[in-house]
Amino acid sequence: MDLKDIIHFEPVTPDLYAIYIKTGIKAYTQHYLHLWPDENAIPYLEHSFTTAVLQKEEANLNSILYIIKCNNVAVGIFKINLNESLESYAATDALYLDKIYILKEWSGKGIGKKVLQFVCLRAKKLNKKIVWLATMQKGPALQFYLNNGFSITRSSEVTLPNVLESEKLMWILTKKI
Repeated sequence: MDLKDIIHFEPVTPDLYAIYIKTGIKAYTQHYLHLWPDENAIPYLEHSFTTAVLQKEEANLNSILYIIKCNNVAVGIFKINLNESLESYAATDALYLDKIYILKEWSGKGIGKKVLQFVCLRAKKLNKKIVWLATMQKGPALQFYLNNGFSITRSSEVTLPNVLESEKLMWILTKKI
């Protein structure tokens, strides 16, 4: 990515649902098909990337969906929950980065780091004590989060049905604000 490239995070509105769905599905399937029997991620895609799901998310004032754009081209998506408790942290003290998916061809270009900076700045403005997220125990995302100041808090696992048993393990990561 060049310094002249402009990264922008656009909150999702109904007129952007199709772009969010298309980008989210493509990014997810580029990175996570190995989690599913026969690489069939339909249970997750139907749980995350349909118009009905987005309408429900939009009605929830706690959730904000974003399209990540570089030079006005959709290159990924992310979702935050403004108030979501974690263990000893009350919902008012914790912001949850629910998902972040970047298209494979845009991975490794600093976009994810910019998303994390944006999310942490948002958390700081909201007087949060932590930002937290869940990531797979296997794969490159863990090291990315650790390199960006997150720490492993505890183990967890994927709760969606049908995920391969060998791929269910996750970490809960936190970053103090």
